[in-house]
Amino acid sequence: MKIILASKSPRRKEIMDMLNLKYEIIVSDAEETLEEGITAEEQAKRLSYIKAKTVFEETSGDRIVIGSDTMVIKDGKIYGKPKNEEEAFKILKELSDSKHQVITGLAILVERNGKYEEYLDYDITEVHFKNMTDTEIKNWISTGKAMDKAGAYAVQGEFCVFIEKINGNYWSVMGLPIHKVYDILKIINK
Repeated sequence: MKIILASKSPRRKEIMDMLNLKYEIIVSDAEETLEEGITAEEQAKRLSYIKAKTVFEETSGDRIVIGSDTMVIKDGKIYGKPKNEEEAFKILKELSDSKHQVITGLAILVERNGKYEEYLDYDITEVHFKNMTDTEIKNWISTGKAMDKAGAYAVQGEFCVFIEKINGNYWSVMGLPIHKVYDILKIINK
């Protein structure tokens, strides 16, 4: 059965590659707007579903479409991808010397022999940042790697020096709860 990753994220591709499965990438052009009045967990699942559903509707035949969305939350405030360097600085200043949650939603939509199934889930990981000086934050932002990531940081790569501790799944912080993807694919392929 054809497997499709509905994401342009190079990090999600890197994680999917670890499964040693044949899959293709079709980028979802879904609008990623937050909905009022639902929890962050439901937001993450909803955005993952919208991404997967958009690609699912553009394709046909027996297929598995995987969508995911990651958000950073501290004290009820959701931090998405920064719009500019000033916003990236503000986000990282607020996250410095504290802990926050990373919630990564997952939607897996399946059509097999005309039968449709969907699997929606999320994973929560707690991330603790060390104190970062303004210079350290500016140096990170100057790499250009802060702009396309929720919370303006990446757990992998050189930003790792500011991460004191992670409670939960590393891969979920990176962008895809691969342990959940694996479990769902096992269910689908029974």
